[in-house]
Amino acid sequence: MKPIVKEEVQQSLDSFKNKTIYLHLETTNGAYASHLREKMVVGAYIRNGEIQYSEGKIQGEGPYRIGLKMEIGWIYAEGLTDWKIDEKGRLLIAGHDPEGKLAVAFQISETPFE
Repeated sequence: MKPIVKEEVQQSLDSFKNKTIYLHLETTNGAYASHLREKMVVGAYIRNGEIQYSEGKIQGEGPYRIGLKMEIGWIYAEGLTDWKIDEKGRLLIAGHDPEGKLAVAFQISETPFE
């Protein structure tokens, strides 16, 4: 993965617009932050959520946030720092803390994730 370049990520988000896509969205401070015992453990997870969005936007100056506008609502993630397009054409975006530990994963694919 490489650091986010807003314009490049925006182009990738636009390429999936108005298509049926599969979303993987995971946020956690659980296993990835087990050293932070004094904090409450929280997380959210969806894999292969089948959606369509009419608008996708990346905002911020880093870490970044992304929102996907659907017909009757939004999907939103923040704290994003890195990205890549993999060999299967999937858009993989992640947020890593200053120590490099994963805090959020936001992935889009035209085929279901394994």
